[in-house]
Amino acid sequence: MWTAKVNAVLAAVVVTVGFWIVWGELPVAMAALLALLLAVCLAFFFCSSITAVWAWATVLLGLESLSWPIMIMWQARGLGPQPSDEAMSQILTALVGGLFSSIFWLTFSGGIFRWMKRQAEAGAGLAESKVPSAGIRSDRK
Repeated sequence: MWTAKVNAVLAAVVVTVGFWIVWGELPVAMAALLALLLAVCLAFFFCSSITAVWAWATVLLGLESLSWPIMIMWQARGLGPQPSDEAMSQILTALVGGLFSSIFWLTFSGGIFRWMKRQAEAGAGLAESKVPSAGIRSDRK
């Protein structure tokens, strides 16, 4: 059980680093507070297993990757009505990289969640097959 908590802390650090990359100028105190808040949420509220911890972490990474181009465009909006070629290049890079990585992380997290669901269904099916069927009449002849 403690390994899920350690993985929650590691996942919170990974997500916080991703958030810091998106924002660029995130103060250290805010980054530490975010990491602590994420670690507590992942360890105690959202996740009961290591798989669930990393499934939620990949969802958060996908959302961060999706917000990266939005943040770049928001920052470029302050440059005036006609951004420079360098700003447009940065926007294009963020759009291509951000959309590609967000699709990757969100698809990856969807696969982890589907795998968790199949494992839970298989575990439930295994538990049902171990229940003794004494007193239940079979229709076989």
